[in-house]
Amino acid sequence: MAAREKNGEQYSDVVQRLQSLVEQLEGGGLSLEDSLEKFAEGIQLVRKGEKLLSEAEKRIEQLLSDDSGTKVAPLELKEASGEQGKRPAAPQAAQPQQQKRPPAQEEDDVPF
Repeated sequence: MAAREKNGEQYSDVVQRLQSLVEQLEGGGLSLEDSLEKFAEGIQLVRKGEKLLSEAEKRIEQLLSDDSGTKVAPLELKEASGEQGKRPAAPQAAQPQQQKRPPAQEEDDVPF
């Protein structure tokens, strides 16, 4: 289910409208007044998008808490923290990963 405002607007719609505004502003064909109007509209869309994301986050928190108010961690988080989950955790690598170093450049390989 997509994040949706009370009036039915979805987050993806807000992002699409915002992308359209950015393209218009970056196009450079607008007057200063039109650019300011588009910018103001963009700010409103950003705020609306943040609101939709915040509402979605609250809903997720509600879904992850049980009836007593205790938070229930998603399965992936339980596995990462070492708690037992329904699925077995992925096997850990036996040896730690070593950092790979870039090959040394010769003096003749000057980038300019």
